[in-house]
Amino acid sequence: MPEGDTVWRAAQRLDRALSGKVLTRTDVRVPAYATWDLAGATVAETVSRGKHLLTRIDGEQPWTLHTHLKMEGGWRVLEHGQRWPRPGHTARIVLETADTVAVGFQLGIVEIVARDREADLVGHLGPDLLGPDWDADEAVRRLRAQPERTVKEALLDQRAMAGVGNMYANELCFVCGVAPETPVGRVPDLPRMVARAHLLLDQNRHRAVQSTTGDLARGRNLWVYRRGGDPCRRCGTPIRESLLGDLGQERVTFTCPACQS
Repeated sequence: MPEGDTVWRAAQRLDRALSGKVLTRTDVRVPAYATWDLAGATVAETVSRGKHLLTRIDGEQPWTLHTHLKMEGGWRVLEHGQRWPRPGHTARIVLETADTVAVGFQLGIVEIVARDREADLVGHLGPDLLGPDWDADEAVRRLRAQPERTVKEALLDQRAMAGVGNMYANELCFVCGVAPETPVGRVPDLPRMVARAHLLLDQNRHRAVQSTTGDLARGRNLWVYRRGGDPCRRCGTPIRESLLGDLGQERVTFTCPACQS
């Protein structure tokens, strides 16, 4: 599932392409909204909230288009007549203006709600790591609310802190020298971990390649994620790959047994 910085970049692309423009055609390929037509309305803006995208549309009534990429989704901004990069049957929504076609492919969530109902969609989320209202103290407070929970599972809980996905959860545990299965209440310096999460996402939101090591070269940009069996970049110990989480909700986990003991 895309990380918060990836979703932030998607919001920026949509905002640049659509904001202030009148929709000339819309095609919502989701049964609940298949008959909806937003043509004639003006796109106000697109913003991200954690891993959620909110496209605000002004018309006779203000609407919000809520989309979520989930595992396979993606938005593409194209010119009229440009070939779509994915098969047409995977498109879930098409927004056209006079000079732009924005297509949402394989989106996990597509819904349209009245603007004043946005809180129903994202009000449960914790502080957004890339939001203008980022609150580190509140994120720490929410994470500490379940002290026996493993720190990796807590980092992935969007209700505590919005924007961290599995890659960053693995990398944060490594760079902070904490085993992923450590209970939150036993993490030596949780505020430092939260600060590092904000720093990493903030640094990477403007990059095409995410890096936690400081090296942007592919293959050298991450410490442990998806490096099971490879030597640790710090000590040479083979990276251990395992599953962590409740039954049915396990997430693949990467750990250096030496650096994160």
